[in-house]
Amino acid sequence: MSTFAASHLSPSYPDRAAWGTAPKLRAWQQEAFDLYFRREPRDFLTVATPGAGKTTYALRIASELLSRGVIRAVTVVTPTEHLKRQWADAAGRVGIGIDPEFKNSQGTTSRDYTGVAVTYAQVAMHPALHRARTEARKTMVIFDEIHHAGDAKSWGDGVREAFEPAARRLQLTGTPFRSDDNPIPFVGYEEDAEGFKRSVADYSYGYGPALDDGVVRPVIFLAYSGEMKWRTRAGDELAATLGTPLTKDQLSQAWRAALDPKGDWIRQVMHAADRRLTEVRRGVTDAGGLVIATDHETARAYARHLRDITGEGATVVLSDDPGASKKIKQFAASQDRWLVAVRMVSEGVDIPRLCVGVYATSTSTPLFFAQAVGRFVRARKRGETASVFLPSVPTLMGLANEMEVERDHVLNKRPPEDGLDDSLLEQANRKQDNPDVLGDELPFETMETSATFDRVLFDGGEFGTGAEIGSAEEEDFLGLPGLLEPDQVATLLRKRQSDQQAAKRKQASAEPAAQALAPHEQVAELRRELNGLVGAWNHRTGQPHGVIHAELRRVCGGQR
Repeated sequence: MSTFAASHLSPSYPDRAAWGTAPKLRAWQQEAFDLYFRREPRDFLTVATPGAGKTTYALRIASELLSRGVIRAVTVVTPTEHLKRQWADAAGRVGIGIDPEFKNSQGTTSRDYTGVAVTYAQVAMHPALHRARTEARKTMVIFDEIHHAGDAKSWGDGVREAFEPAARRLQLTGTPFRSDDNPIPFVGYEEDAEGFKRSVADYSYGYGPALDDGVVRPVIFLAYSGEMKWRTRAGDELAATLGTPLTKDQLSQAWRAALDPKGDWIRQVMHAADRRLTEVRRGVTDAGGLVIATDHETARAYARHLRDITGEGATVVLSDDPGASKKIKQFAASQDRWLVAVRMVSEGVDIPRLCVGVYATSTSTPLFFAQAVGRFVRARKRGETASVFLPSVPTLMGLANEMEVERDHVLNKRPPEDGLDDSLLEQANRKQDNPDVLGDELPFETMETSATFDRVLFDGGEFGTGAEIGSAEEEDFLGLPGLLEPDQVATLLRKRQSDQQAAKRKQASAEPAAQALAPHEQVAELRRELNGLVGAWNHRTGQPHGVIHAELRRVCGGQR
């Protein structure tokens, strides 16, 4: 079999390569490819950030092994049905026939195919069948997002039994971290200095290096706070402000109220996101937006809001919709503005034209957050930026600031800090017919919600000051050009923040003393300034935000 076709597959399949990369493999892909064939390993774990081009890289290796006669068949294992078809499409472009419709009941597939694409769940249901197929022909197994093999003991045991006799196994993942202690099959672990077993990748390519190489887009996070009011089942009326210190219960309830489609917060944030999309489309004409919702009912309500805002219908993709794959493919090829998906983060929502996102879900695990943001980072040409709108919730702010931090799967690790646990991704992507309950609170009724612009997070720093919806200060950030290099984004953000601060100082000096900020406004303003400085120090030193805050409290005193 010739490797000519594989050598001409775009480095960033399913869309065209990023600027300066085609027609050859990207530098990281070539480096990992060369390393693989220097070692000639049976198992090889490649960790590469979402959007880096893992599919092209894996198929180049498969093509080479087929041409050398090292293997005779290829099995691709994916988390979802949609990804089976996506892999089959990509493999077909390079002359590798993959059957994405293979069922366990078939037992065998047509000789017209070089292999099959199956899901982890499918393998776990009948591992003996897949073991027999693997033993029948020298087989290479490609595990897409291998961390899913640890989602449940039955999945891990099934994968191990089915593919233990494989001639070659290539493990791929973009988010190599989990919360449980289930070892991932065929992944190596080494004990670290603290006695914990940590996964060892044979090759890693993180978001930071990919951003430097222009392989992925820089992500601008736009955080929104606001006032929330709700009534509990007991009839108590409560209120809280996102972006201010809250107890765990207050935060969970305020967050839930913010995402409630009956309130104004989510409507105002989606309106701001649509204004941002309009600006981005000046430079990226086919740019699209994605709202990540929590459940089916809410997704449909969000779609109605978007129709009111834009005058256009939004595509709604539900996790149990048999036509989901077709809808995703149609949206990817269209010029439509908005897609609303119920979670669906690992469900193959891989649409390179997505440039603007609204994180409208209560899931806040690092794994889910990284997968969600990964939907927006695939670069097609140099200068494209991604914008993600999210509520001012401390956990999400921390995750946004840690975008460039590498995480490994650690076994027998200490219990994580509250709110930072990585729940199983299949739970985050399960069928949702009812809204999530955040925390253990009783059902309540959202009374009133409103949004205010809080700040922008980018490259470890925080920019901007609080502003009202529709204000000139908010427009300064919504109107950022959609085509900018990362250093240009940072420069422009610093300038706009400086201009805003200068304008506020000028206004403050011109106003009488009676117009001074109220105490609670002063506290909010100082807190924003402190967070911005801590973010800048984190970017300069690499110290975690929590460590910096703790040191400041030790030196300066004051309450936590």
